[in-house]
Amino acid sequence: MSRPVLAVFPHPDDESFGKAGALALHAKEGSPITLICATSGQMGRRMGNPFFANRETLPHIREKELQDACLAIGITDLRMWGLLDKTLQFEDPEQLADRIYETILEIRPFRIYSYYPEHGVHPDHDALADATIRAVARLPLEERPEIYASAFSKNCLEALGAPDVVLNVSSVLHEKMAAIRAHRSQSEVITRKLDEQLASGSALEEELLAPQKREQFWIYRWTDTLAQHP
Repeated sequence: MSRPVLAVFPHPDDESFGKAGALALHAKEGSPITLICATSGQMGRRMGNPFFANRETLPHIREKELQDACLAIGITDLRMWGLLDKTLQFEDPEQLADRIYETILEIRPFRIYSYYPEHGVHPDHDALADATIRAVARLPLEERPEIYASAFSKNCLEALGAPDVVLNVSSVLHEKMAAIRAHRSQSEVITRKLDEQLASGSALEEELLAPQKREQFWIYRWTDTLAQHP
């Protein structure tokens, strides 16, 4: 029986870069996937390459890009909170946790994807990751879904050790690349050069695509930060 999966990320495209393969594998297995996207990416620095967005239109464009990426991945339940980009660190963490906890109780996921607290680099990443841990910590230890967390800080290997999970996502590379390309305003600066190299019949195709075929995660360790369930 397929089990539900929950992904909790602050920005449109967080679910695609470095995670789309893992999520697409779940979709391929028939698992229903719920994605919480806390903001519309209103403060993103990229406006397309060449520019096709501006500060007013960017959030609407990024919301549509996210919907297209979800279709590519196979995410069946998208929940957009509409909070302001780059402000999650100023939100009440318990209130953020309340909303995540409600979703956990509703769908009962066996696994959650998020960032590893203090290793997500962006303040929004760390704030929502912290809220996710707070939400899951409200459950008894034996009832908590496992958390597959992404980490990008300079000291993540030193602090966390080697990744607990390294996935080969070659079988869903098409879906993953479609999701990344769907976030055109943010990704085209990367994908355009890649596509040009691939279209030229480059002998380096395997090397060019190799980074996209591998995704890594750390399983959250409950002894790390927050106290156990009271």
